[in-house]
Amino acid sequence: MQKMAELLGLGDECREGTPEAPATAGSCLADNRLNLDVYPDGCRWFLQLFERRRGEVVQVEFLRLSSNDHLLGTTLGILPHLKHLKSLVLKGGHARDEFGSCQLGSLTSLPPDIGNLRCLTHLDLSFNSLSTLPSCILHLPSLCVLLVSHNSLVALPKNFGSLSKLTFFSAMKNQLKDLPQSIGELAVLQNLDLSENALEFLPEEVGNLHNCTELDLSGNRLSSIPDSLANLKSLRRLHLHSNLLVTVPASLASLPNLSRLDLQNNCLRAVPPEIQTSPFVHLRGNPLGETEPSPQADESSAGELRRLFLPSGEDSFTVTSEGCKVVLACGIRFYFPPGAASDPLQIYFRTLAPDPQCVKLRHHDVLLSRVLELQPHGVKFQQVQIWMPYASPQTLHQREVVVRTFSGQNWSDLSTRVKQKRKSKKHMAHCSVLHFSWFLVVSRLVQNECKVPTEGTLLFSSVDPNIKVTFPPGVTEETRNVKLQVLPISAEEIEEITADAGCRASPLLCLSQDSLVDFLRPVRIQLPLPPGVTGLNLDQSRLHLLHGDLEGKTWDDITSQVVLEFTHIYAVFEVTHFSWYWLWYTTKTYVGGIAKKVYERLRMYQVNFIALQRKRDPEQVLLQCVPKHKVDPVLKKLQDRYQGPEPSDMVEMFEGEQFFAAFERGISIDMDRPDCVDGRLSFIFYSHLKNMKEIYVTSPVDRKGQAVKGQVSFYRAAVPDSIPEDASRRRKGPDSLWLATLPIKLPRLKPRWGENRGPPNGFSFPPLNLGNAETGYLTQTNLLSIARRVGADWQTIGLNLGLTYQQIERIGYNNREDLDKQILDMLFSWAQQNSEDPDCVSKLITAMKESGRQDIADEVETIIELGQQKYRESIRRVGLEQESSTEDSATAMM
Repeated sequence: MQKMAELLGLGDECREGTPEAPATAGSCLADNRLNLDVYPDGCRWFLQLFERRRGEVVQVEFLRLSSNDHLLGTTLGILPHLKHLKSLVLKGGHARDEFGSCQLGSLTSLPPDIGNLRCLTHLDLSFNSLSTLPSCILHLPSLCVLLVSHNSLVALPKNFGSLSKLTFFSAMKNQLKDLPQSIGELAVLQNLDLSENALEFLPEEVGNLHNCTELDLSGNRLSSIPDSLANLKSLRRLHLHSNLLVTVPASLASLPNLSRLDLQNNCLRAVPPEIQTSPFVHLRGNPLGETEPSPQADESSAGELRRLFLPSGEDSFTVTSEGCKVVLACGIRFYFPPGAASDPLQIYFRTLAPDPQCVKLRHHDVLLSRVLELQPHGVKFQQVQIWMPYASPQTLHQREVVVRTFSGQNWSDLSTRVKQKRKSKKHMAHCSVLHFSWFLVVSRLVQNECKVPTEGTLLFSSVDPNIKVTFPPGVTEETRNVKLQVLPISAEEIEEITADAGCRASPLLCLSQDSLVDFLRPVRIQLPLPPGVTGLNLDQSRLHLLHGDLEGKTWDDITSQVVLEFTHIYAVFEVTHFSWYWLWYTTKTYVGGIAKKVYERLRMYQVNFIALQRKRDPEQVLLQCVPKHKVDPVLKKLQDRYQGPEPSDMVEMFEGEQFFAAFERGISIDMDRPDCVDGRLSFIFYSHLKNMKEIYVTSPVDRKGQAVKGQVSFYRAAVPDSIPEDASRRRKGPDSLWLATLPIKLPRLKPRWGENRGPPNGFSFPPLNLGNAETGYLTQTNLLSIARRVGADWQTIGLNLGLTYQQIERIGYNNREDLDKQILDMLFSWAQQNSEDPDCVSKLITAMKESGRQDIADEVETIIELGQQKYRESIRRVGLEQESSTEDSATAMM
């Protein structure tokens, strides 16, 4: 007794009995269980108990100790005395370093006598420093569960298969390079986790694990897998993602019980059709789309597929039974395999600006593309493939990119693969579709999903594997689909929003299902404790479990309604229905209000407004709403051609929120613009799309004698109900939606032509129409309107239209000192030369875009679109009149 006391450094205190430590340690000894891993001095307490209550300690069946304890070595020598021990946990990871990472335990070996624990069935040595598997483990005759994850193992013993009763083995996160052949002798093994190692090949004997239901080989260096895996008839889940696989056996698709085959993020360029068409196979992140591999076999037999490259201005193409590949000017690509259409079919397409009225983004979604519409709607095909370019979500982490489509009633997400083209660096989203409608690309929170059968299952987050949802047997009568999403939130974000360093929150968990019926039995949820909070320092009075509705408008504290269980890093609770769940650690009383404010802030973007004028033509004004982190790069890109005031103060906006720009104090715009509502320009804010417009402004004020000092103001369309009060710069009265104001100055100018929409005196042209009735005309009046907006860019535009330098110089010399005549001469000279060219209008649009005049290109496209609509309406009216006259004639004859 004295020797042990001296070893523990307790001196006379221990010999006489210390009132606190022995009593506390003794309270942990109950029902043959001793859980000391959550205490910093757990081994010290164990040694005290062994000295004082040896008879009880040797009867312990379940023991948990931390291998971060400095007295672990002394404690290991006593463990062989616990002959009744069934479960032994010697895990590290209970301590964390200054960066918050788990510190590995000091365990490097086990005493040989540990092999004499004949009752031991469960052994957990995770998060330690083992470089070899202790040999004594192979002598444990009853061992069923062995966990050695997060160690430094480079190999397993050759006779590892001698663990004949092993049903669960996890060696995740080690350095294993190969496996012994004897692994095939583990006849009753059901779960094998070898993920995140350095395996380069698998022995054929792996195919002898006939009782294995889940095999995880993800995160290794496998370039191939043995055909013998097809012998695992009991296998339900096979994880092979994040390897170097270039091929997989087609026989995997025939496994009778397989419900998930994860092949994501490999090097697969060709996949057997049996696997590619299986609903349980996941192939995202493979280079399959780079060469459109699926049609290769068909192309070799049916000849090279027809390729169509459609220039700007075209809106349709024809698909025949032979199939084709189509590339649009905007970068969108299609692949129609042979036989996709039985008869020739005309396909119409167009890209549209997203309208919040029909494009309903979910919370935390980010729009990455315009809307693609394909007609005829609802026409079914066989695996037509689409590649859509999208804005790179460089600032979005722990998210995934998907193509979303509209079915006529609601939007749904398609299975999507993404890649970056090597030459152009463009990001492409690739998916297969069975019918045509509307399509767009969004970034969403990573979504993990599974089917919940009557026997129950386990679902965990791939963003944070510490978040788990356990469905017990009998939880449902019919199989239902469950989805899980996680929004990680840093401690810095919480502190910045709440201005309280004591506030902490866990990741935000969203659970949803396809059934309206609550679960029949409670579902068990595990969430990590907020950062900096552990079982050692937890003050349960400060911990709150919040439940939010699916819109995040209300957050209710349900701490008193559930039973919260705690480990050193987790909180566990049970529910019967799904929604948002959030753990908060704070001294504040009204936690729901704080959570609501934080949630709303997390959905908002900090933005600045920009109003710049062209240096060579101040009447051209560029307006843009820019996320705060992009302001400096945008200004640097524009500074050579534009000038203006500093950006506005920072404001906050939601993704997909509408706002308006109004020109005030003597400045006006064309009220007939389609995006003009009550004299204000309409915008929709999307954080990863260009919220930019270039507008030609005028002034009703006489500018012959003085400049006009006006302004442009930005207003919300409406203040959303959920916006934080302090995020809206409210004014009293009619300007309560005001966001920001920037100055606009129009310099004093000499009198210009155009007040009556006619050419200047002494300047006339014969009647002129460009285009045709079907595609839409540009009339002389339209050209005059365009000329008024060209300004000092006329030479660049003329060169891009195809005029020679000599022509440009002659026009400038003949009309020297008169900018208006220079513009008219250039534009109408080109029009006269190209009036018979059917593509002259599209060439004009292209020239404007190449000259940096997207505003004029948009105006021309709007004019042409209106002309096309009028032409189609006239054709319909004529057709109806003819049909009506035919009916009248028939009636008269009768």
